[in-house]
Amino acid sequence: MNRNWRVIGVFAIAGLIAACAPKQETTSAKTNTVSKTVETTPLIDRELLFGNPARWQGRLSPDGEMMSFLAPLNGVMNIWVAPAGDFDAAKAVTADTGRGIRQHFWSLDSENLLFIRDNNGDENWHLFSVDLQTDEITDLTPYEGISATMIAQSEDHPGQVVVGINDRDPRWHDPYLVDLQTAERTLLVENTGFSELIVDHDLQARLGMTPSADGGFTVSQKIEEEWVELFDIPREDALTTYVLGFDKDNSGIYLQDSRGRDKAALTHMVLASGKLTVLAESEKADISSVVMNPTDHTPMAYAVNYHKHEWMGLDEKIKDDIAALNKQANGDITILATTLDSMQWLTASARDTESDVYEVFDRSTQTLTTLFEGKPELNEFALPRSYPQTIQSRDGLELVSYLTLPVEADKGGKVDAPIPMVLLVHGGPWGRDNFADSARASWLANRGYAVLQVNFRASTGFGKNFVNAGNGEWAAAMHNDLLDAVDWAIDRRITSKDTVAIMGGSYGGYATLVGLTFTPETFACGVDIVGPSNLNTLLESVPPYWEGFKKVLHSAVGNPETEAGRKLLEERSPLNFVDNISKPLLIGQGANDPRVKQAESDQIVSAMQAKQLPVTYILYPDEGHGFQKPENRLSFYATTESFLADCLGGRHQPIDDDLSDSSIQVVQGVEFVPGLKEAIAKKSLIATNTLED
Repeated sequence: MNRNWRVIGVFAIAGLIAACAPKQETTSAKTNTVSKTVETTPLIDRELLFGNPARWQGRLSPDGEMMSFLAPLNGVMNIWVAPAGDFDAAKAVTADTGRGIRQHFWSLDSENLLFIRDNNGDENWHLFSVDLQTDEITDLTPYEGISATMIAQSEDHPGQVVVGINDRDPRWHDPYLVDLQTAERTLLVENTGFSELIVDHDLQARLGMTPSADGGFTVSQKIEEEWVELFDIPREDALTTYVLGFDKDNSGIYLQDSRGRDKAALTHMVLASGKLTVLAESEKADISSVVMNPTDHTPMAYAVNYHKHEWMGLDEKIKDDIAALNKQANGDITILATTLDSMQWLTASARDTESDVYEVFDRSTQTLTTLFEGKPELNEFALPRSYPQTIQSRDGLELVSYLTLPVEADKGGKVDAPIPMVLLVHGGPWGRDNFADSARASWLANRGYAVLQVNFRASTGFGKNFVNAGNGEWAAAMHNDLLDAVDWAIDRRITSKDTVAIMGGSYGGYATLVGLTFTPETFACGVDIVGPSNLNTLLESVPPYWEGFKKVLHSAVGNPETEAGRKLLEERSPLNFVDNISKPLLIGQGANDPRVKQAESDQIVSAMQAKQLPVTYILYPDEGHGFQKPENRLSFYATTESFLADCLGGRHQPIDDDLSDSSIQVVQGVEFVPGLKEAIAKKSLIATNTLED
């Protein structure tokens, strides 16, 4: 968790997908642009796609005796616990009534559950523990205005965790040893400017990463009371090299390591001598995931994720286990964790034509057993297939992409005639799209659209050269990759030139704004979710605890501290090209977003209003960087569905009552989305009629 910016990307949007049942089916007046065969496919209810799942985020206790998962309690996602496999005995151990629990995990002694929670999306994260003997919940970080990070725990130190807390200086997280029962904390070392501190298995701070002026890092080792420089991570490796953890005797470290190579390898480094050994590598893509033995602290297996995860073992016995797992698994499999004896592996498989599934692989019998499916009701529908593609950019880069097609238009990854398409752009940009990982792709395909997801340059997992090809290329070569993918789809008659929409969140929202301002002739309309409109104001307003990542950010996007950098950022900001907008635009924003603040949406809407350009702007006062509450997600996607149907001619459900329980505020342009004005009036009427005297 202390490396969360590496995992989710700086502006990545993360959404929980969800559950419920079918409603009335309607089609837009422009259905002539959609194949008639698609019209016979039953609509999947939005609530089933975007409401709460039946169960989610399965976990096994380290001793293998218990399980936990997220599931609704009074409509809000909470943590449930039961003996492993015994769902009848499951009980909720939290009772959140807000945005719900988003992440939870076990303490290594199997006696406590840990979870993180913020306040209405402000990302001021607190770490909580649940004592499973007493059900008592303790805020381990009860300090105002902080954003805590979970750093580490060790099986040799039960009942304790190391947590980063930035209450002394909001820019830097000091590592504290925290007692799970009392929340008593003990400072390990004062953080004097480290972007990251790494502890060993004795829970001592041993390594620190200091940002360098050019956007790289220096890794130092703490020897007695002094920090001694150990090695450098050059600027070009800053997003593809990091420390995974210490080996068993704390004398060496494992790294995901791209230094001296393009694709990141799995390496081991002896601290005393600097000796480096390559343990695994691939010419196809980075080593993307590593499964460590939780007591020996040796890597057991690793994955390379190009189109899908390919898992490999690191010794002969593990290779047999991996072969058995791969044979039985269905979908794109991720190994989430293992029990302390390493004999049970918890896995999650993303599947395009079935519900995602959580399973347990037992190494002693080499069998894979279903724990639960996230949304089993989806299995009653014919779900659209996702087809991995590799698209060539104009300058020869390979863009790993995913094409999802409406069920009855799908002819083995092709269509008989062009259909409308939505270009769905991922956030980050330092993240990536994966196989079958988007409920939005399934939803849009069910409404009659082809959906194309593109891992444009700067996406992670495809080597450092691919990531660094995005440096200084926001609204330039990164956008050209998206345009090249659209041309690819048009050339193959998947879609036609005038029936392509662009949609995305965070960086994907920025890409939407770029599409409608820099290349307005390419897209018929756009949907921007929490996307920045002005790169100068964006970089001026990042949270203080991003201080350790600022140099990387500036080297990749543009440096607002220099005249040339400010000029570049100005030239790449959609706000400055509002005059070019000629197509419909829908904007969604969370009022508490600390990364892409509300001002980013406010200012482009104001500029459009000044030019008398139509725009629909939706604000949620209880959301942050993305829409976590299912009622808010449902209301936004109901609006989006009507918006796209009016623009592209796809099918849609009426908005109906899908706004009723949400906090939706239509700040501007209610009249530009069919049915929205009536739904807002109905929501207001319902609210008025339910007020108590």
